This record gives sequence, structure tokens and C-alpha cells, in this order.
Amino acid sequence: MRLFYCDHHPIPLSPDHKFPTAKYRRLREILEADGSFCLEPAALACPEVVELAHDPGYVAGFLNGTLDSAIMRRIGFPWSPELTRRTLASLGGTLGASEDALNTGFGGNLAGGTHHAFRGEGAGFCVFNDIAVAILGLRHSGRVRRAAVADLDVHQGDGTASIFRDDLDVLTLSIHGRNNFPFRKQQSTFDIHLPDGTGDAEYLAMLEGVLPRVFEFAPEIIFYQSGVDGLEGDRLGRLALSLEGLKQRDTLVFSACRAFRVPVVITLGGGYAEPISRTVEAHANTFRTAAAILLNTPMRNHACCD
Repeated sequence: MRLFYCDHHPIPLSPDHKFPTAKYRRLREILEADGSFCLEPAALACPEVVELAHDPGYVAGFLNGTLDSAIMRRIGFPWSPELTRRTLASLGGTLGASEDALNTGFGGNLAGGTHHAFRGEGAGFCVFNDIAVAILGLRHSGRVRRAAVADLDVHQGDGTASIFRDDLDVLTLSIHGRNNFPFRKQQSTFDIHLPDGTGDAEYLAMLEGVLPRVFEFAPEIIFYQSGVDGLEGDRLGRLALSLEGLKQRDTLVFSACRAFRVPVVITLGGGYAEPISRTVEAHANTFRTAAAILLNTPMRNHACCD
């Protein structure tokens, strides 16, 4: 089972920056040690593909380092050449994972899930929306027509919802904290707004109730934004899920993908627990659960679409 990574492109951040860059390398090392995965460095996405989902002026401004400082502040990173390479590699990982999903039923990226990026601007540590770029890339090449996004990060996938708001061939599901960032929510196909302190039982019941709606849509591929910032004690989370609850969440998603024979792409999403080892363990469990459920599962043939 192949997984793409991009931590070989480090971002130069100050030691007190709240973005947990260390989790990416540690996650890769843990999964390499498992021996069940083939880890591959992600290629850089080309700007032309990024422009399928983003305004060309915004893409050029970021890549050239000429964006207004206010836009970079909303993104949350200082601009640097290293950031451009990391961003394009994160996108490349999701593009590669999308191809793997169509070919084998499963694709994984140890980055991505940058769901706060809108067509013309970024926010919340998200420069470009890798999920939107991948979906539109697959449609542009004629590989798929209908896609679904299951976004289970604790923060609403507002950028993804906005990009696909009027697109009848893309379903967006977001289960997130009601009182958490972004404070101005967008309209997904299905939004479930959870109160602070929501625990395993209520969360899993909500997910079990809405998942059938996703598969009734008959998607040809599903993108799973598998953020683990719903973990109890996460610095940016406000929910109260346990490590076991997150594993059960993943099991519900992957079991449904297996039952309906729909290829799935896993993107990483958020996770800000302290110590960071709790976040890394939760992320690793997602890929381990996917391997246990999906490995050697036959998938529908998606060589073309109408």
C-alpha cells in the first residue's frame, strides 16, 4: 500500500509557531517502521493543474511571492521558496493518491486536506485546496464525473464547500465543531455542527446517520479529509473524542467504502494535540485501519465516465 509524503520539503517557521510541522516526519517514520506501507516522496504539482481550482492570479502571486501581506497573514505562514515547494508537494501527494485510488481502490497522502483554501485566497494554514484540485483534475482528464468529500476534520471544510457550492456532481459532507474556526461557515451539501465537548457516542451516531446519504449520491471516488483534531485535549479542537473513538470513526468510513466498492483517497488534515505523539498515533491509526479494511478489496472499474 503506497503512501505519499512531503516532509522532505520543510517549512522554515519560528520555534513558537503553532503549526505542528514535526508530526509529518514522525508519522512517516512510524508507518515506515510498521512495514505495511511503501512510502514515496510526492512530486510537485504543476501550476496549470492548480489553476483548475484556483484563480490564476492568486496562483501566480503565491508562487512568485507577491501576494499581499494581509493574504499571507490569513494563511498563517510567512512566504518563502520552501513554502511554495512544500505546498506543491502536498498537492502532488493528493494527485498521486487519487491515481492510486482509481487503480487499486485506495490512495493515501501524509499531508493535504487543505480545506480552508478558497478559489482566490487561502486561510487557516491552507494555501491551495488539494482536494478540489484533485477532483477537478480527475474530471478534466475524464477519469470521473461524480465525487464526494467526507470531511471529518474538527474545522468546517469551508473552502471546499465554497468551490463546489453550485456543482451538482460533487457532494460535500462536513462534520465539525459549531463554535470553532472558521467562524463564518459556508454551505456544504451536508453540514453537521457539533457542540463543544461532543464525545465518541454522539459523534459516531451522527456519522452513522449521514454516511448512507453520501453513498446514495453514487460517487465514483471519495476524498476523506481525516483530520484528528477532534481528539480530546487538542489545542484547536474543543471536541472530546478518544483515540478509540477516532479509530471507530475511520472504521465506519472505510467499511462503507468497501461495502459500496468506492475508491477512497485519504488526506491528512489537522491535529494539534500535546504531546504531539497523541496526534501522530491518531493519524497512524487512520492509515492502519485503512490497510486492514481495504487491502485487496476489489473496486469498480472507473476507466471512463459519461
